[in-house]
Amino acid sequence: MTSIEPITLTGKYVVLEPLREDHHDGLVEAVRDGELWKLWYTSIPSPDQMASEISRRLTLQDRGSMLPFTTRLLDPVTGGPGRVIGMTTYMNIDADTPRVEIGSTWNAASSHGSGSNPDSKLLLLAHAFDTLGCAAVEFRTHWHNFQSREAIARLGAKQDGVLRSHMRTADGVLRDTVVFSILEHEWPMVRNGLEFRLARQR
Repeated sequence: MTSIEPITLTGKYVVLEPLREDHHDGLVEAVRDGELWKLWYTSIPSPDQMASEISRRLTLQDRGSMLPFTTRLLDPVTGGPGRVIGMTTYMNIDADTPRVEIGSTWNAASSHGSGSNPDSKLLLLAHAFDTLGCAAVEFRTHWHNFQSREAIARLGAKQDGVLRSHMRTADGVLRDTVVFSILEHEWPMVRNGLEFRLARQR
C-alpha cells in the first residue's frame, strides 16, 4: 500500500479535510442538526462527547489504524470550503492486503439528499483504489440501520454477510453487523454509477 497519510480530497459538493481539534465547534453544530446521536442504532457522538471523539480518532490515526476526515460542503459562491457537516474515516487499515474500511461516517440531517454523501464516497473510493492500491474497500453498519444499508447498496457494494452478536453498543446491547465490500475489479462500474448520480444532482 502507498503510505496512507492525511490528505485533503475535494469533489463537486464536499471537501474532506484531515480531522483537527479546531474542527470541534463546527462538528458540534453539525451533529445538533438533526440530533443524530439520539438514533439508537448509530454510534454518533453527542455534542458533549465531541472532544473525546476527536481525540479518539486522532489517537487511532497516530497508531496507523484510522485516517479521519472532517466533511465540509463546498461554498457555492467561492468554491472553497464552507460549513462543516460531519465526519468520515478510513478505518481498520490493512496495509498488507491492502484493504480499508470506510466508516464512522455521519452527516448533518440538512445535508441529506444534497449529493454530499455520494460525492464523499466517490472521493474516498477513488483515493483507496487509484492511489492507495486497495484490493477491496469494506463498509459495515448496524443491522437495524436500514438507511445506511440502502445507501451502501446504492453505491454498488455487495453484501458479504452478517456478523451475529458482533459487538456491544454503548448501552451494552449486542448488535448484528452487516458487512459490504467493493472489490478492485468492481471499482470502475461503481465509479461510473457514482459519477452518473452526481451528474444528475441539482
